[in-house]
Amino acid sequence: MKLGKIKVAAVQMGCILGDREANLRKAETLMGEAIKAGAKLVVLPELFNTGYRVEERDVELAETIPGPTVEWMQVLARRHNLYLVAAILEHGLTKGIVYDTAVIVGPDGLLGTYRKTHLWDVESIRFTKGEEFPVFQTEFGTIGLQICYEVGFPEGARVLTLKGADIILYPSAFGKAREYAWKIATRSRALENGAYVIAANRTGTEKEVTEFGGGSCIVNPWGEVIDEASQEDEVIVSEIDLQEVIDQRRRLPYLRDMNKSLFAKEYR
Repeated sequence: MKLGKIKVAAVQMGCILGDREANLRKAETLMGEAIKAGAKLVVLPELFNTGYRVEERDVELAETIPGPTVEWMQVLARRHNLYLVAAILEHGLTKGIVYDTAVIVGPDGLLGTYRKTHLWDVESIRFTKGEEFPVFQTEFGTIGLQICYEVGFPEGARVLTLKGADIILYPSAFGKAREYAWKIATRSRALENGAYVIAANRTGTEKEVTEFGGGSCIVNPWGEVIDEASQEDEVIVSEIDLQEVIDQRRRLPYLRDMNKSLFAKEYR
């Protein structure tokens, strides 16, 4: 693995509730902009294929992994020689169990999954919590996955960083009512870990109640926003330089100076 420069993209989009085929078509169209711009890592929002407020249909709309959506992701990743990340509803092995799961695929197929570990409000009724924090090796750097609400929990991003993550991805369906938290947290997770953060959020309103905040962003290791989306359906693309990860961690040595043994005692 050689650290270097790579173009990355976040897809911001509204979704049609319960219509997987329509959402996949829309996502593929938007992704076309990222591909045309040369992006080799593309992040889609949380539950982009089904919409978020499908709680009465969670079991019906959940998929196995691999399944229809992941197979669609694999085809695109292979065709365009890129890495693609999204979060979807996943069937557990036990009937009736559903996870909110981020999936990462590359040109050679499925790299792995991450099941959301911190659930927002009534998600605790809808979904089962994940219990692991895997990282994924690519030719340009190590990737860690979190989902939406978890941007407000620094522990997950820190664990991924200590496992080697250079880039932390957040497929999200984050609400507009807490837009202020989104802005602070995305910048903070990048700065405190010396990592790039790519956060792809939803837009639109579902069931006339749930309004999503947009604000998809690419943040560098210094906590500076490189690019930020401002329209309902928009793709942002930026070139990132993984050498910046090393430079920031040397000049702002939070990771070196962290007293790991102290926190190990506190969190046992």
